[in-house]
Amino acid sequence: MAQTTTAFDQDAALLDAYSTAVTRAVDRAAPAVVKIDAVHRRGGRNRGGGTGSGFVFASDGLVLTNAHVVDQATELRVLLPDGHTCEASLIGRDDDTDLAVLKISGSSLASIPLGQSRGLRQGQLVVAIGNPFGFQHTVTAGVVSATGRSLRARTGRLMTGLIQTDAALNPGNSGGPLVNIDGEAIGINTAVIMPAQGINFAVGADTAHVVVPQLLRDGRVRRSYLGVGAQDVPIPRRIVRHFALPSDTAVLVTEIVPDGAAARGGIRDGDLIIAMDAHVVARTDDLHRLLTSDRAGVVSAIKLIRGTELLTIEVSPDAK
Repeated sequence: MAQTTTAFDQDAALLDAYSTAVTRAVDRAAPAVVKIDAVHRRGGRNRGGGTGSGFVFASDGLVLTNAHVVDQATELRVLLPDGHTCEASLIGRDDDTDLAVLKISGSSLASIPLGQSRGLRQGQLVVAIGNPFGFQHTVTAGVVSATGRSLRARTGRLMTGLIQTDAALNPGNSGGPLVNIDGEAIGINTAVIMPAQGINFAVGADTAHVVVPQLLRDGRVRRSYLGVGAQDVPIPRRIVRHFALPSDTAVLVTEIVPDGAAARGGIRDGDLIIAMDAHVVARTDDLHRLLTSDRAGVVSAIKLIRGTELLTIEVSPDAK
């Protein structure tokens, strides 16, 4: 007699698959997640400090975290998953993207590979690991709620290309990894909207791929600026076909900084930036990669769509 599969059995199988995916991601990533204590000493006295999270991304002891976790710290201590505590030194930080790299002693440490945030899809399963309120190695799971989000950094600069997730985050999760089911860090948890529920943000791994090498080399990120707020958007299909564009996404200008390079050059709210000096601009991360320090003061050709027109505007990015 054939065995009948009940709705309960189907639900159990789905739950088992979900649980398996989450636990597999945790097993791969958790051994590299650390707790960071930032100590603030002034005049020989302990003036308090903060606690956050981070993760080892290179087995020789390089740790990635948020810049705000290490802000004003005079001493940094890292607690490893095995209970060992060690001193950490700050290699570099970038407040504009809220990323920082620390160095701890050690070799052959468990590490989490930096994956890619490009290509993430709404509804994709993600797992956050960190130390909320000091509770070490807390795991929460959720989905990618949206990509290409923007938030103001503490510096006032608009952080773009953020991942929005409903994986629960709390104070202390900052700097911890947001991982996919393969245990790759596709984001670095950075911000929570406190009055809301399930609206949390992570810096995309693609941004980290741009920032981290510069922090390792120079201790900071040198940039040029257009002076725009922006977000990633799809280009209407008829526009893509009409102009034979190489990409079906672009960077939508949502804000113009008064007296900034974009304002001086004539870029407007609502423009769709699609290229810079013959380089395709499909996402805000593309702009970040192109706006290097050597472009400051140099005229660049910005190709954009305004309404139904394809325009090229000359802009001289500002230095910072």
